Amino acid sequence: MQWRSIVVGLVVLRLSVSCVLWLAFGLGPSVSWGFHFPISFNLHKLDLLFREERGSEPKSNSWSQRIQGQKYEESTTSCSKIGEESSKRSYLSLFDGNKDEYVQKYSSFPDTLKLKMKGMAKEMFYFGYENYMKYAFPEDELNPIDCEGRGPDVLNPSNININDVLGNYSLTLIDTLDTLLVLGNVTEFHRAVKLVIETVSFDKDSTVQVFEANIRILGSLISAHILLTDPKHPFGQVGFKDYDNELLHLAHDLAVRLLPAFENTSTGIPYPRVNLKTGVPEDGINETCTAGAGSLLVEFGILSRLIGDSTFEWVARRAVRALWSLRSNETGLLGNVVNIQTGQWVGKQSGLGAGMDSFYEYLLKSYILFGEKEDYRMFKAAYESIQNHLRRGRESCNEGEGDPPLYVNVNMFSGEIMNTWIDSLQAFFPGLQVLNGDIDDAICLHAFYYAIWKRFGALPERYNWQLQAPDVLFYPLRPELVESTYLLYQATKNPFYLHVGMDILQSLERNAKVRCGFCSHSCYATGFVLRRSYYTPTCLLWVELSCFICRCGYATLHHVVDKSKEDRMESFFLSETCKYLYLLFDEDNPLHKSDHKYIFTTEGHVVPIDKRFREKQWDDLFPCDDVVLAETDVSNQQPPGNISHCNRFPQERRYALPLKSVYMRQIDHMVGLF
Repeated sequence: MQWRSIVVGLVVLRLSVSCVLWLAFGLGPSVSWGFHFPISFNLHKLDLLFREERGSEPKSNSWSQRIQGQKYEESTTSCSKIGEESSKRSYLSLFDGNKDEYVQKYSSFPDTLKLKMKGMAKEMFYFGYENYMKYAFPEDELNPIDCEGRGPDVLNPSNININDVLGNYSLTLIDTLDTLLVLGNVTEFHRAVKLVIETVSFDKDSTVQVFEANIRILGSLISAHILLTDPKHPFGQVGFKDYDNELLHLAHDLAVRLLPAFENTSTGIPYPRVNLKTGVPEDGINETCTAGAGSLLVEFGILSRLIGDSTFEWVARRAVRALWSLRSNETGLLGNVVNIQTGQWVGKQSGLGAGMDSFYEYLLKSYILFGEKEDYRMFKAAYESIQNHLRRGRESCNEGEGDPPLYVNVNMFSGEIMNTWIDSLQAFFPGLQVLNGDIDDAICLHAFYYAIWKRFGALPERYNWQLQAPDVLFYPLRPELVESTYLLYQATKNPFYLHVGMDILQSLERNAKVRCGFCSHSCYATGFVLRRSYYTPTCLLWVELSCFICRCGYATLHHVVDKSKEDRMESFFLSETCKYLYLLFDEDNPLHKSDHKYIFTTEGHVVPIDKRFREKQWDDLFPCDDVVLAETDVSNQQPPGNISHCNRFPQERRYALPLKSVYMRQIDHMVGLF
């Protein structure tokens, strides 16, 4: 009789388990038990998987067919049926509250969690900054794995990946000055400023890229000078009595050393590189990228207006006008590489990423800062050309059918697609769209880049949207996605963007941080996880040995899939990535509470929108060319007096997903997340 009881018990147990599984997985895609750990099971995924295994559906290389073909139509149809039949299935609200997985995950963000993320962002900055000061200063960068400083590669002048950026002028310290104030550390800000004044000189035999020296060094010196001298600045009276405009003098000195790049060019477009001591190198090339030559106007313009010398703004504006005059008559687009002597386009690719990005950014930001209407007319014409020729996908971001909006690389003359990849620098564009008021489109493009981040825990330098795979695998801790996330949160106040920021922050901590073995709580020698309560002898020995080779910063990801690292921490990680992450979670930051408006340069440096910069001490720089520019105006619309769209998002949309779940799911599918 005992064995019969056992059999009956097993039958009852099996029926019970079957019933539970049926309730959990058989009634729909997501069932929540009222706790914070929803049980999810996507039957549609399995259906697609089984059909692919059976070979019932032919595969296509077409982006549109891959993303929006029969498979996805069935997915959207299923979702709509669920919505239509919700009343019939109302009893399911006992389990899922009528919320799908996206709503459950992104619809709220507690204040306690926001405070925790703010603290994590602050710790991230200081871990990189303090170790730079300890192990690398006065050199330009920190090698976070070897815990050493890095300067120019003097033995290999052709190593432009290093030498374009590093000039033997304490780059990371200078680039980080205003971040210290954003974090509220006035004491360290003063110490850093005094170190720059005492130790930095630009009388160096260093050949650097004009663009990089401008945005990283010149921009930071100008920003820090304004912070020190402007009593209206949100951080208050942060100056010290011995300060005598030394940062402004340094900025002026650097700008003078960059001026030779603008000499002896037939077009007025500058050479890409100069030697800070001797000028343009004899072997200097005549080719430059559009962003490099056309993204000098903000810093050069502010400097001119601070010191009352029009020279710097004049050469920068002449370069912008020269590039603008070379755009295609058919499409209105510009290429990405131009010959500065002939004006011929060497690179005919037009896109939003590398070689193009900040050119568009500075057209709009120059107008916001200086109020020059020609800047806005050029931006508006460029933006319409971008929308007409680069944008693919459905017309509306959050409505209708079709592919998600995507900006592709095209031939500047024909508008035909040149390749099927986009790069990580393009992730800046949603932030620019926020400044321009095109928030809906910004939401869609940002969601696409965030989906890539979710898949890899980083943004590969190039991503092939047709192959759903990276083309270039490294990630140098770039800030563009974080910047757009921050600006979209300021515009919408939607908690979705706090979740995005948390995801980015945690990914950086997990994948990019390098430190000594004891701190990492991992014992790779034995495979054990270290606990403070116990260590094996082998593990202890490994910890002691590894701490002799201490690691001390955040490293470039060499490979976004296997997470291998390169021994480099570029200055923009502290200047931008950490700054935007901190500001995202710091609602009470003085920048957000001030009555005055501020804008960020392309390197993330804080600059006030100040009437001083709208007043010139000279006549118009190009008084005879206004008619030519007026002809480029594509409409009679006047530029807005104040392009600021923060806190103007409809109130009813702040508590819903910025992008409908069905479209988020579509974008996730598009990048191969499921």
